[in-house]
Amino acid sequence: MENLKLVEKVVILPEKPTKCRRIFLSNIDLSLVVYQESVSFFDPPKNKISFSEACNSLYTALAHLLVPYDFFAGRLVPALEDDNRFEIDCNSAGVVVAAAKTGSTLNQLGELLTPKPEFRQFVAFLHEEGEEEMELQHKPLLHLQLTEMGCGGLALASRYNHCVLDGIAARDFEKNLAALTRGDEIVVLPNPDRTVFKARNPPRITHPHYEYSTAACETDSLFTVCGTSGINVKDWSPQNNKTCLIYMSPRRIASLKKAALKDGKLGKCSSFQVVAAKIWKVRSIAVKMQEEKISTMLFPVDARRIVVPPAPFGFAGNALVPGFARLKVKELKDREESYLVRKVQEGMERLDDEHVRSGIDWLEVHKGAPCRENSFSLVAWFRLGLEEDVFSWGKIKCVTPIMVKPGLVILLPGSQGEGGLHVCLQLPDDQMDEFCRLLVEE
Repeated sequence: MENLKLVEKVVILPEKPTKCRRIFLSNIDLSLVVYQESVSFFDPPKNKISFSEACNSLYTALAHLLVPYDFFAGRLVPALEDDNRFEIDCNSAGVVVAAAKTGSTLNQLGELLTPKPEFRQFVAFLHEEGEEEMELQHKPLLHLQLTEMGCGGLALASRYNHCVLDGIAARDFEKNLAALTRGDEIVVLPNPDRTVFKARNPPRITHPHYEYSTAACETDSLFTVCGTSGINVKDWSPQNNKTCLIYMSPRRIASLKKAALKDGKLGKCSSFQVVAAKIWKVRSIAVKMQEEKISTMLFPVDARRIVVPPAPFGFAGNALVPGFARLKVKELKDREESYLVRKVQEGMERLDDEHVRSGIDWLEVHKGAPCRENSFSLVAWFRLGLEEDVFSWGKIKCVTPIMVKPGLVILLPGSQGEGGLHVCLQLPDDQMDEFCRLLVEE
C-alpha cells in the first residue's frame, strides 16, 4: 500500500447512558472467542461526500447504534457465577474506529474478492502493540477502519470478536449501521438474550457429536474456548500457501445438480448441497488424505428456528451450529454423486432441537471446539447478502475476508449480474493446483 497514513483514531461511546448489565454467553458463543476480520469496498462516492463527512457520519451512526448494541461497547470478563467462562460486561467502554488514507487505488488491488496480504493494511491501525499479551477484558469487541484510497474509493474494514455475533447477526448490525449513516431509522432491533441456548442442568448428551473435538483445544484453532486467537497449523505459513478464487458458473452448478439427480436416488437438491459435496470430495483428494481416513466437512446451520422455543426476533448472538458430513476418503472417491449429496443433506436434517441441545451439553461437559482432525469448514458467505447495503458514501461494491485460514473454504457470491459462486480457500501450491483441476473437471 502506498503512503498509508493514519488520519485519526477515536473511541466511540454510546451517545447516551446505557443500563449496566451483564450478558450471558452460550457454549456456542464460547467456542468462538476469536477475532474475525473482513473488508467492504466502495467506488468513489457519486454524491461527492468528503472523506471527513463520511467519517463523521460513521462516528455519529455508531454512537447512536451502540445504545441498542450496548454489549458491543462492553468487554469480555470472567462470569460472576463461574470464572471459568466469559460474559459481556456492558460497561460502555466503547469501540475503536480508525480513519486512514492511502495512495493506492482499487485497480491496483486486483480482484477485490480474493483475500490477499495487501488487505491487512485495511486493519493496520486496529491492532495494538502488545495486544497478544493484553487481557481480554481490556480489548474492544469491535474495531473499524475507514480508509480513503488514492482513486477516491473507500474501504471499511471490521475486526470484531466472533463470540458477540454470528454472520447473520453481523449482517443485521451492518444493515443498521448503513441505515443510520444515511440518516434513516434502525432496521432491526437487536436482542442479545442467549438463554434459549443455555446448557441443560444436568447436561444430557443424547447423540454422538463428530462435529466437535476436544483435540482442537490443544492448539489454537479457528475456534477457541479459552479466549486465545490465531492459528497453529503444522507446516503452515503464507509463503508456502496460495489463496485462490475459483468461479463456478450457474451452468457448472446446474451440471452438478443434473449429475446428482440422474440416478433417481434423490428427489431434489440445492445448489449449496451439490457444490458442498463436490468441494468435500475434491479437497479430500487434493490434500492427499489416506483412503482409510475419515474426512469430515463442517458447515454452519442456523439454529434460530430449530430450537424450541425459538431464538427471539433480532437475535444478536451465535446461533450457527456445525452440521457435518463424514465418510472414508475411499468412499468419497468411489461413491456416486447422489450418495455424497445425500450425506450433506443428512448433515442438515439431523439438526433438530434435541441434537442442537445435545451438542450444547457436549460443549458444557467437554469444553471442546468444532472438529479440526481431517476436517475443514465450508462457509456459505454468499447467503448473507452483505453487498446490498448502502452507506452515506455509497453502495458496497464487494465484501471479503481479510484472509482465509487453513481449514476454511468460503463460498463468495458470483460477479454482479453473472450469478454463480466463487470458491475461496488456501492450500499449498501443489494441492491448490490439484484442487482447481478436480473442481472444474466434468
